[in-house]
Amino acid sequence: MKNKLWLLFILITVVTWGIWGAFSGYQIQHGIPDTVVYIAWALSMLPCALVALIINKGKLTFSWRGIGLGAIVGLLGAGGQLVLFKALTLGPSYIIYPFISMSPVVVITLASIFLKERANKWQIAGIVVALAAILLLSLETGNEGSPVTGWLWIVLAVLVLLAWGIQGFFMKFANESMDAESLFVYMALFAVVLAPVAYFMTPDAATFFAQEGAMAPFWSSFGIQILNSIGALTLVYAYRYGKAVVVSPMEGLAPMVTVLLSLVILHVIPNPLQIAGLVCAAFAMYALSK
Repeated sequence: MKNKLWLLFILITVVTWGIWGAFSGYQIQHGIPDTVVYIAWALSMLPCALVALIINKGKLTFSWRGIGLGAIVGLLGAGGQLVLFKALTLGPSYIIYPFISMSPVVVITLASIFLKERANKWQIAGIVVALAAILLLSLETGNEGSPVTGWLWIVLAVLVLLAWGIQGFFMKFANESMDAESLFVYMALFAVVLAPVAYFMTPDAATFFAQEGAMAPFWSSFGIQILNSIGALTLVYAYRYGKAVVVSPMEGLAPMVTVLLSLVILHVIPNPLQIAGLVCAAFAMYALSK
């Protein structure tokens, strides 16, 4: 990977997703349902898709293969998000989030088997330490009183883990045969296609939009979500220029930025696990860039 463009793009993803994570609490504080957040995110993908089209001079891949790959990547990402919303209503977030944060393991496994990707010694060390960092930065303190309903949440969490892991693999696979801009446009379109599903998943969305003045917090949420969409666009470019076995674990280090921003802006002191995660993340980013 002599071309270091992948590193520039994945760093943009890490920073934008990290900032997005730091301000996501706004949505909870203003009582915005997760399904409404999904709708805001899906719509925020459209301006980024327009930018991608402009970069590509209006050209769009119209082959069935291109559309199919775009649909797979888009539906796996967006569908995983919707399944996650359901899982969080049944199981504890402090277990679910660390569990699904291990999706890079799926990407690395698939890319090694089917794309024959290999990492050098530094990068192997970086992958191992990055996975440890992702887990440490994702851990939350459990609450003994957290409601847990049955075992369905475990199945749903596994589905999210697989969906996002397989999405990362197909993002790299698709970049081998189509331009990154077309791939992102199709990702955005299929994310929007699932917006009505999000709206009707629970009565929360309809209740939220029925409230007076609901559009102000909605558009504020849109502003937060567009950071996620920008990161998604640069992630597609990172997969174009870099190996999936390296890009994927670095992608998962975005919580490092979230923790640092929380420390600087909100004066929230990281717990010992997060501090260990920050140290691991710093080493991992150095090793993966070698």
